[in-house]
Amino acid sequence: MSLATFWLALLGLLLAGYFVLGGYDYGVQMLHPFLSDRKDPRPAPRSASGPPEPRSAPRNPALDAIAPFFLGNEVWLVAFTGVLFGAFPHLEGTLLSGLYPLIVAILVGLVLGNAAVQLRGRARGARGRRWWNALIVFGGVLPALCWGLVVGLLLHGVPRRADGSFHIGFGEVFTPFVLACGVTAVLLFAAHGAAFVALRAAPEIAAEAGRLGAFLLAATGAAGALALLLTLFGAGASTTNPGVAAVLAAVFAAALGAGRWCLARGHRIPAFALTSCAAALPVPLLGAGQYPYVLISSAGSGLTIQEAVTDGTTLKLLTAFGVVLIPVILAYQAWSWWEFRGRTGLRHPSYF
Repeated sequence: MSLATFWLALLGLLLAGYFVLGGYDYGVQMLHPFLSDRKDPRPAPRSASGPPEPRSAPRNPALDAIAPFFLGNEVWLVAFTGVLFGAFPHLEGTLLSGLYPLIVAILVGLVLGNAAVQLRGRARGARGRRWWNALIVFGGVLPALCWGLVVGLLLHGVPRRADGSFHIGFGEVFTPFVLACGVTAVLLFAAHGAAFVALRAAPEIAAEAGRLGAFLLAATGAAGALALLLTLFGAGASTTNPGVAAVLAAVFAAALGAGRWCLARGHRIPAFALTSCAAALPVPLLGAGQYPYVLISSAGSGLTIQEAVTDGTTLKLLTAFGVVLIPVILAYQAWSWWEFRGRTGLRHPSYF
């Protein structure tokens, strides 16, 4: 394996890891109003004179589930961006400038969602909580939708100009295939979030999340089938390795079906593993399905790995850095999951 291919695989690993870990954050944010607040099991705090003080906001079991991991999952996105800038500067220069509106929308959603999750607990009344809850949902839906649109655009092919640049307009985004990919991503991340809550929450909420997740996985399959149908009729994805893409699409469908079966029967650990697999699969579908291109053009030649990658000396320096960075990220993630293992409720405090 050449260094260029190694770094492309590492870039894909980081993005897939973010889709898995950041994906359930998006999903929980979208679903938390439907997994309604329950009675707080903690004793109410007392004032100096003795009687209990009212809390500013009831606990939300869905938000409690993601609390210990919430901001830590963004490390994968930061690492992905660093590798993109360092190892593939020509791809970064083309990609980010062309997808600028969607990238800005993702960042806006992240900022608003993260702020709303942490400020919700400071609301003093029901009206304030409703505003923060709406922003939390918006902060989950907007990045999930935009990531789906980005994947759909890259699968379909972008209108690359002679100078290597491209510009995405309404005509490219609002096509049936790209919109189907956007809807599929929203439903998939929502189902992934439901599977995560089913894994982490108390039994009553876990059962409710499992039922909701099973429904959402069925809806994800329907939206994904529409994207596949459009591809079969020549209005969908463009691939250089159709056999590999077909296998990955079949694995994606199998993960959705098996995940729905597991959630419906209360098998929550394998269900979360299967939704994690489904959340990660769009990345290898892009990378392996379009290899050796990193960017397929709908109007002319695409951008190959060798054209996108930096020089060999820089790659060698980055490799030494990556050998240290990736194990640290994996170790941190493993430690946080072990430290905060088990169901939420009385075992862990409410962070939000």
